[in-house]
Amino acid sequence: MDLTSDQLPLKICMVASEVVPLAKTGGLADVVGALAVEFAKLGHDVCVMLPAYRHVDELGYQMTEGVRLAVPSAHGPIDTRVQEVFAPPLQVQGAGRLRVFVIRHDPYFSRSGLYQEAGRDYPDNLDRFAYFCRTVMEMVIHLGEHEGWQADLLHVHDWQAALCAVYLRTLYQGRPSLTRTRSVLTIHNLGYQGVFPATQFSLTGLPLHLFTPAALEFYGQVNVLKGGLIFADLLTTVSPTYSQEIQSAEYGCGLEGVITERKGVLSGIVNGIDTESWNPATDPYLIAPYHISDLAGKARCKKALQRELGLRPLKCPLLGVIARLTSQKGIDLVIDVLPELMELDVQVVILGTGDPHYEQQVGEWAARYPGKIAVRNVFDEGLAHRIEAGADMFIMPSRYEPCGLSQLYSLRYGTVPIVRKTGGLADTVVGYTPKALKESRATGFSFTDSSSGSLLTCLLLALSVYRNKADWQRIVRTGMAQDLSWSRSATTYVHLFRDVISGARDR
Repeated sequence: MDLTSDQLPLKICMVASEVVPLAKTGGLADVVGALAVEFAKLGHDVCVMLPAYRHVDELGYQMTEGVRLAVPSAHGPIDTRVQEVFAPPLQVQGAGRLRVFVIRHDPYFSRSGLYQEAGRDYPDNLDRFAYFCRTVMEMVIHLGEHEGWQADLLHVHDWQAALCAVYLRTLYQGRPSLTRTRSVLTIHNLGYQGVFPATQFSLTGLPLHLFTPAALEFYGQVNVLKGGLIFADLLTTVSPTYSQEIQSAEYGCGLEGVITERKGVLSGIVNGIDTESWNPATDPYLIAPYHISDLAGKARCKKALQRELGLRPLKCPLLGVIARLTSQKGIDLVIDVLPELMELDVQVVILGTGDPHYEQQVGEWAARYPGKIAVRNVFDEGLAHRIEAGADMFIMPSRYEPCGLSQLYSLRYGTVPIVRKTGGLADTVVGYTPKALKESRATGFSFTDSSSGSLLTCLLLALSVYRNKADWQRIVRTGMAQDLSWSRSATTYVHLFRDVISGARDR
């Protein structure tokens, strides 16, 4: 039986500067790795391209000898090797196919960091990632000419990959292997734009007429992400609310005008989570498993967490915070409400590193209230799982949050999230109201104003509802019943991909 165009597998080239398990500095790597696997599981033919950082070699995965390419650059052709790497977490059985390619040029990528060292960006980052994007384009052409693999779509992520969308419509316009290829740019955090001095524009290899406000010029500087926003066929962000927020001056980081002009091709798709790694029924980090129909193990996890962190073995509500200790995450709001919380019968645990000033402050509070506040200024994956399982509530008062993952982990683990209504937090947590509770829609508590007073009011409401066991259990179970899988997100992406390929979503 012949397949219709809506059933044919797509050829998707995903381009990113980091991908789990090969290279990671943040959530971008998790998203790209998870989506690549899900696209392949859905039956699509996927390749992923990222730089061959030093850390990739240290992982010891098997690699092919690779292909050699002469990649154009501002310094002349660069002899480049592109190798396929075989990493078990990025291998898929049956359905579609997933291949991972790393782009090797050690002078650019064999360094201790991905983007910076000792807190300072590498001064040649534009040179590095312009070369990376040029190599991607050359490799896609190579696959088309030598393997007959013609990409339907370039799915590029954040500023480090954004020049691919620009090159597709400029330097590589009309190349036979790319005639049907379209581009989608996903913005994970608009705060990172790839802004460089005007004197570096020539490193992009683009003609000078593109250094204008209508293209890559941005207040006298080069803005790589802006170029991607203008030239990509489709734009996505990691939540519907964030896609609206970034069209405003408050969240647009200076690019709100560009984004508003292209809002017709902009969509927001909420991220998913790894529901196998984050599963309270099978989580190896937990002392006792539990699931939506039997929550007895959660109470045991709470007692074990109290013992582990030196908290008194009380039956009071336990509030968890896992975050970078920065103002963006609203940790200052949490600190501001600690005096009021310490007058109540509650306990607080905080896990995270960040601003030394905030680290010192939360440490002082823990010393002042031993047995009621526990603080760990480390990254500890196992402890993060145990806090998600053992806490009753999870506090996440971010000033902005493109998507957020911790609130999704909390929903999965029956830990009721207390969130500020912004970005992905607004899209994934249904705030408590009597009506939402009655209709079994409430999954947490939310507030709007970025102030300690609003956070405290929300917390006091949550604590009052907590005292009604039946109502609280309804909120817990409604949250645990949500579909947080990557397959949901990936299916939504594929629908958009088909639209842009068919021309249903015109530029």
